[in-house]
Amino acid sequence: MAFEVCKGTLYVVPTPIGNLADMTERALEVLKNVDFIACEDTRVTGKLLSFFDIKSSFVSYHEHNRKKQGSLILSRLLSGESAALVTDAGVPAISDPGEDLVRLCVDHGVPVVPLPGACAFVTALCASGMDSRRFCFEGFLPSDEKEKKEALSELKSEKRTMIFYEAPHRLSDTANVMLEVLGDRKICVARELTKLNEEITVLSLSQFCEKLKNTPPKGEYVLIIEGLKGEKPFFEGLSIEEHVGFYMKQGMDKMNAIKACAKDRGVSKNEIYKHFI
Repeated sequence: MAFEVCKGTLYVVPTPIGNLADMTERALEVLKNVDFIACEDTRVTGKLLSFFDIKSSFVSYHEHNRKKQGSLILSRLLSGESAALVTDAGVPAISDPGEDLVRLCVDHGVPVVPLPGACAFVTALCASGMDSRRFCFEGFLPSDEKEKKEALSELKSEKRTMIFYEAPHRLSDTANVMLEVLGDRKICVARELTKLNEEITVLSLSQFCEKLKNTPPKGEYVLIIEGLKGEKPFFEGLSIEEHVGFYMKQGMDKMNAIKACAKDRGVSKNEIYKHFI
């Protein structure tokens, strides 16, 4: 099927998360016909293009050059060139600096055309057996342990299924902090999706932490954790002071603990703050 690329347009093109057979025909046509490709790692994208015998030129666009390079890419788009945005694997702009480039284009009236394709967290979710009607995607948690505890503490009363990404070298620490803050919940661990060593396991957080003691993590991970079950929130029966104290014990400073308490209770932070005046 013939496909015509429009000038002055940014195409958001998903790439396979492991299995090259997951590359769509439309994605290949876009990559062949755009004026240039903006990619996270030129080595990774170079191998992909070579495999499919695509000769299009490409430029780097990643976390460390996104401000300078984003402006240059925008200028080329505004001058009438077409471009494809790709990441190393999966959908660009999802937990990815491509988000900034898309926003830049939207702000300057450059058309953005998204293509469907491989996405790690969607792939994992549909195989997890967990509630997929309502879920929240959190991406990568902060690397700092205090900030990680703060982020998870804000999710302690979340009833929706929660989805995270994690790298192997941080996985054990993250899993243990999840168990400490969220309690022992069901978790789906999806590793190396669509690749030769793909593994999808559903177990408890405590079992997962124990498993990691004897099994060194390898590959990229998607972690899917069940939301809070039951009608009673964890803070039921706690006074305002005790509720704020809970968050402070997790490592939050007083003001952030007050904000988290207010969010849990559905009131303004001033309503909580006045208890400490």
